[in-house]
Amino acid sequence: VQLQASGGGLVQAGGSLRLSCAASGFTASSYTMAWFRQAPGKERDFVAAMFRSGGNTYYTNSVKGRFTISRDNAKNLLYLQMDSLKPEDTAVYYCAADRSIILSQIRVSGSYGYWGQGTLVTVSS
Repeated sequence: VQLQASGGGLVQAGGSLRLSCAASGFTASSYTMAWFRQAPGKERDFVAAMFRSGGNTYYTNSVKGRFTISRDNAKNLLYLQMDSLKPEDTAVYYCAADRSIILSQIRVSGSYGYWGQGTLVTVSS
């Protein structure tokens, strides 16, 4: 199982970016997949997730209405569309996956067994 995140970069506040996470070695639709982020000096925090069964989506409050998680099952890709970006969104973004997560643990980083390498998003003011 491998995850490869990409799409980060430097963007001005109010701008948009789309992150991608390429999954290999497994069928992404059979796994719960998520995005986490880690700002400098801070812990890794939950951003968004898509549950394996039914594809229900979940977001942390600070990104609701601005970020959208989606999945292309045919291409085995996970996306995070980020709009109306703010300087406080600056962080390294990681994609994660696991097959055995229960819904109550979907926001817990320790629940995920597979992680991508991270992609840096910098939002300037």
